[in-house]
Amino acid sequence: MIHCERMNTMNVDVIFHGGYVITMEGPGTGVIQQGAVAVKGNKIVAAGDEKDVLKEYSAHRYINTTGKAVMPGFVDPHMHTGDAIVRSCAQDIPEDIWRIHGILPLLGLCKTEDYVIGSRVNVIEALKTGTTTFGDFYSPMSSIVKNYVDLGARACVADMINELPPDTMNMQLGELIDFDPSVGQKKLTSNIRLVEQYHQSNGGRITCRFGPHSPEYCSEELLREIKALSDRYDVGLYTHLSQSEEENLQVQMRYGCSPTDLLERLGFLSPKLVAAHLIFTTQEEKKRIAASGTHMVLCSGSNMLIGGIFPPAVEFAACGGHVALATDNVSENNVMFHEMKLASVMYKHVLQDATAMPAWKTLRMATIEGAKALQMEDQIGSLRPGKLADMIVIDLSYPQLTPIYDAPVRNLIPNLVYSARGNEVETVMIDGKIVVENHQLLTDDEHRVMQQANTAAKRISGALAKAPWAGELPLAKLTQEGYY
Repeated sequence: MIHCERMNTMNVDVIFHGGYVITMEGPGTGVIQQGAVAVKGNKIVAAGDEKDVLKEYSAHRYINTTGKAVMPGFVDPHMHTGDAIVRSCAQDIPEDIWRIHGILPLLGLCKTEDYVIGSRVNVIEALKTGTTTFGDFYSPMSSIVKNYVDLGARACVADMINELPPDTMNMQLGELIDFDPSVGQKKLTSNIRLVEQYHQSNGGRITCRFGPHSPEYCSEELLREIKALSDRYDVGLYTHLSQSEEENLQVQMRYGCSPTDLLERLGFLSPKLVAAHLIFTTQEEKKRIAASGTHMVLCSGSNMLIGGIFPPAVEFAACGGHVALATDNVSENNVMFHEMKLASVMYKHVLQDATAMPAWKTLRMATIEGAKALQMEDQIGSLRPGKLADMIVIDLSYPQLTPIYDAPVRNLIPNLVYSARGNEVETVMIDGKIVVENHQLLTDDEHRVMQQANTAAKRISGALAKAPWAGELPLAKLTQEGYY
């Protein structure tokens, strides 16, 4: 038994000890085979060999992690959590209609409370599988952000600002979109209120950004206003960039240039910008984006499921660009373990190179590189004294993580990336507080939340059945034909 008090030791709140500690410090993963992490308040005060930490510190609580691994929580810098309310209702359809004739008509039937409960489901799913920091980009974020406050998660949030008309079923591909400026101003005003009310709130656990949906869905006037506000409030930006050929076409028709050219001209390209996808950027554009310090987020699962296309993360990195891993829009799930495996395996296939995207690199992309994308690498993303105590404990006793080799070959990191499923996460600590323990969420009644989400889904389904265009939805036809 470890005694709580020792002479000449510093007293802390919690010490995790006895198992692997994956610090993510240095160029690799920084594995300590038998390590310990000491936490006082919301900060890490020590991370090192177990014997050294236990000699120097005593704690109110000791958590034995023998047979387990302690590592930084995942940082997911690009999510749309409200979409979970229509999970898997717009898949297996052509990419060019996925947005305007797939998911947006369904979301148009939702009420604010539907987006909120969908988001809460999504956040719980991700929390229980190890995500501690969420880069959420959605509207109405002023309502959704309360989920993060209640559940104890860390989040960097923005409204998704666009000027899309409420009815997208009448929009046709290849035709210039008729913007509704009143929609854009309403969403912009909401984002301003969000920043003023929540930025650096809850002890710094909640931070904010501005979120232009994409160059395709915003007027130049609106984009200029968003950029000016980002500078005025000194906060970052989220956007989608060249995520589809239709986006490139719309911007070319409206502005006579590419989305990258437009954002560069307006001053968006900088380390303050997190840009998703970059699928249809040219090689020359990738070089300019990379040189600007703009961060790319790789959302392999959603891009493959929606468009069968893999983003150019390796190419962007070869240009000197910074890449982080993200889950995107819950097309399948928001489990970072799943996303790591997809990114590694698919890049090996795409490049026909088994050395491409090794496990250690994708684990970095899911932790410290995600923190860099949010400009938070000095606070989160690795286990180092002085950083915030955001960490997870993974039970390694599951069959899929067995056996364990330590030397001369260590298989811990490949097992986590290629074999783990997310259910192995046993404990989640955020800002020094345990929010998941023994696989159980401590900050809400999970069963009640799922019931509320299913109740909302029934109402949305009823509204969809009354919509005159419902039968035109591709998945509605497949359902009627007995395929779903």
